[in-house]
Amino acid sequence: MTVFLRLTLSCAMLTGGLGSAQTASAAQVSHAIPAAQVSAAPAQVAPGTAAARTAQAPQGTAAAPAAQVAQGTAVAQAVRAPAAPCSAPYRIDRTLPNGARWQLCWEMRNIEGLTLTKVVYTPKGNRPVSVLRSTALAQIHVPYDSGSPRYHDIGALGQTAIPLLAADCPGGERREQSVCVTTRARGHAYLKSGYEEPSISAQGRDLVVFAAFQVGWYTYLVEWAFSDDGAITPRVGATGSLAGSTTTAGHGWPIGVGSANFEESHSHNVFWRLDFDIQGKSGDVVEQYDFSGSRTAKRKLKRTTFTREAKALNRRARWWRVVDRGVRNADGHPVSWELNNSDSSQYRGPAGEAFTRADVYVTDYRSCERLASVNPAPRCAGSVDRYVNGERLTDPVLWVNVGYHHVPRDEDADPMPTHWQGFRVTPRDVTAKNPH
Repeated sequence: MTVFLRLTLSCAMLTGGLGSAQTASAAQVSHAIPAAQVSAAPAQVAPGTAAARTAQAPQGTAAAPAAQVAQGTAVAQAVRAPAAPCSAPYRIDRTLPNGARWQLCWEMRNIEGLTLTKVVYTPKGNRPVSVLRSTALAQIHVPYDSGSPRYHDIGALGQTAIPLLAADCPGGERREQSVCVTTRARGHAYLKSGYEEPSISAQGRDLVVFAAFQVGWYTYLVEWAFSDDGAITPRVGATGSLAGSTTTAGHGWPIGVGSANFEESHSHNVFWRLDFDIQGKSGDVVEQYDFSGSRTAKRKLKRTTFTREAKALNRRARWWRVVDRGVRNADGHPVSWELNNSDSSQYRGPAGEAFTRADVYVTDYRSCERLASVNPAPRCAGSVDRYVNGERLTDPVLWVNVGYHHVPRDEDADPMPTHWQGFRVTPRDVTAKNPH
């Protein structure tokens, strides 16, 4: 099966990976990617790949102008990997109105694009808890319903970062032009009726970190929201323009006047890589929770502990958590973060796309396992399904696959409204009571 990359693979990626400045400081960060493991992309761009895809964009679409792409590339290449833990402007330290504090670092990596590291959460009146060593996108797989093309949009994502305008980052600050750090309301944190007493309520707020990337016709908004209750919501928004590719009625939807042009439907299968380190990499365990009892009065909890690398599918009422039993809250319960992936369309591809056949993968940490498909590191397997080979888990990494099936509509006419897909990571027993 032909694999298409929509990205223009730069000489910097092919020969040096993260760039000389990033390489120099990589050794200062545990789990940093050695530069030697980065360069593995093919040296030529075949027809149908990034350059060809951009050139084929129909007139009037939102493909980035050449000057804008060049400027975005310069911004991406100028970013430096953070020191220990990281220095301005790559350090984010924000206390939200309820007293919750989030601290983290960011990088713009050539391959994965926006990458967050050293994520620490401090609930008001509690000690800091490290949550993630690193997190980043691991692939955006875009197969079209007619069977071709089938794109892999991540391979040099950092090269396509778009300089943000002030309007793109309302109430926040732009870091190195390409990253927005801001806060926004998230609605009610709680509302409790007091019956004979006045009701009490509070509004919640998120710290938001995002960047935008131009890939062919699509503009991808890559965002992480860190809530004042300790939750983390990674998501990707797709906007820009439709591809303009037409097909038969069986593979698309009529767009424009009449029923002559059928815009082709396609999937966006987005993968994230999350390296959890709850107060350090030792002691982290991944558990799966199921609840039996369909059409019965009682339901029973079943816990499965993953001791070896595994792949898992979404099920009704199924969720996962990463727990460190050596780290306890004030009630004596082990601290953990729960992962729920119930909103995925659960795309399953052909044999050549076996990486799409699970919703969550759990692997042991290896620095060369970077992408869920078309992995560029020569010393590792090429896709996440092949990373799972029965190794015992000592430092687990989670890979989350969230699918969205895009059936075009008239309202998608240029510019296309943003459609979002993502999942939620929720604290479980991090504090002994509501932290808000």
